[in-house]
Amino acid sequence: MSAKTIFEKIWDSHVVKSIPDGPDVLYIDKHLIHEVTTPQAFEGLKNRGLPVFRKEHILATTDHNIPTKDQHLPIKEALSRKQVEALRENCKEHDIELFDLGHKNQGIIHVIGPQLGVTQPGRTIVCGDSHTSTHGALGAIAFGIGTSEVEQVFATQCVLQPRPKSMRVEVNGVLSKGVTSKDIILHIISKISTSGGTGYFVEYCGTAVEGLSMEARMTICNMSIEMGARGGIIAPDQITFDYLEGREFSPKGAEWDSEVARWKALCTDAGATYDKTHIFKAEDIEPYITYGTNPSMGISITGNVPTLDSIEDESERNAMEKALDYMALEGGQELLGKEVDYVFIGSCTNSRIEDLRAAAAIIKGKQKADNITAWIVPGSKDVERLAQEEGLDKIFADAGFELREPGCSACLGMNEDKVPRGKYCVSTSNRNFEGRQGPGSRTFLASPLTAAATAITGKITDVRTLMN
Repeated sequence: MSAKTIFEKIWDSHVVKSIPDGPDVLYIDKHLIHEVTTPQAFEGLKNRGLPVFRKEHILATTDHNIPTKDQHLPIKEALSRKQVEALRENCKEHDIELFDLGHKNQGIIHVIGPQLGVTQPGRTIVCGDSHTSTHGALGAIAFGIGTSEVEQVFATQCVLQPRPKSMRVEVNGVLSKGVTSKDIILHIISKISTSGGTGYFVEYCGTAVEGLSMEARMTICNMSIEMGARGGIIAPDQITFDYLEGREFSPKGAEWDSEVARWKALCTDAGATYDKTHIFKAEDIEPYITYGTNPSMGISITGNVPTLDSIEDESERNAMEKALDYMALEGGQELLGKEVDYVFIGSCTNSRIEDLRAAAAIIKGKQKADNITAWIVPGSKDVERLAQEEGLDKIFADAGFELREPGCSACLGMNEDKVPRGKYCVSTSNRNFEGRQGPGSRTFLASPLTAAATAITGKITDVRTLMN
């Protein structure tokens, strides 16, 4: 029996049928849905007279288009209201469990999946959302799918999927002060590029990754898609098991012991091979920030924006010129000290309780700068409750930050939380595309620590200068 990677073990055990010279028919353990990518899929089922095949394997929530203020009131924005109402009607018709606005389990789908214990090692998980790769942090194969594929899974609990190649990304060593998992993944993407992972499924490993908390690992896997990868995965270990134990949908009693024993076998065998390998040193990674209009355009916080003449490839140089023009930046300039207008701490990348705790540790006892509008948006009702129980809400309020209600918020400019045209935002989200946070908005991606430090000073700041 040949040695296998963890990805190969899980994928092979879920292949229903392999089509010669074509994709695999892959069985899906959990199908996560929200209001944006499901209406057409449900309509497709209806038009074909098909039922939902396995409703008990589907979990729904509202997150993308919802407001993060006054969630007890009717949604004002017409399209958002229509999509949320459609999800409610479709879930009711097909008897699918929905964590709607006001429900104790409502939140961003990629936050509540792990938090509730729905995400478990060895599972295949899909969602009509590219950042489904988040769930791979718990040792699952998780990836985003399109609306037609959402309909496939509704109808068959399977999806047609070409088998990706394998990539190993190893990070070894000890992280320096002020460096987080967000900095790790921004550093990796800046080196690999936004297309360097295209066609691959990435396994993250190495001593630096093994030392991360469960929530920090989710941040890394979340942004796998930003280097073009199909998804990311980290082998489960005791940190994973401790995180999952006792959660609402986690196994209990003897079943828990049995599952943990099975999960412990979910690791890459000695001698298993990868199609590509990248190795990084943790000591080389500083706090990171992006300067351009894709996540690979990133530099160390103390670095300088690249100059156009430093880029040999003409297409890359043209893309850089366009990005710098959009961001109103110049090659060679420092970002440290640049004034910004907004700070957003949230999204499926960085809205978990650890992220809010980290931000609060920087903010406590200080005041945000007058030029900053600061939003902190928890990833779920549970994160919101914990923030209140721990007094983080008071720390934020005393410092002039606004703690909002759970949702995707200013990550994607699809709801009411938008950054105005021409304004700069330091954001803990995952994408800095043109207009991503609102038409004409300008986004710098960074960690919660860097975002919090920037909010306090009013300008892009090296968080290490504020740390004891």
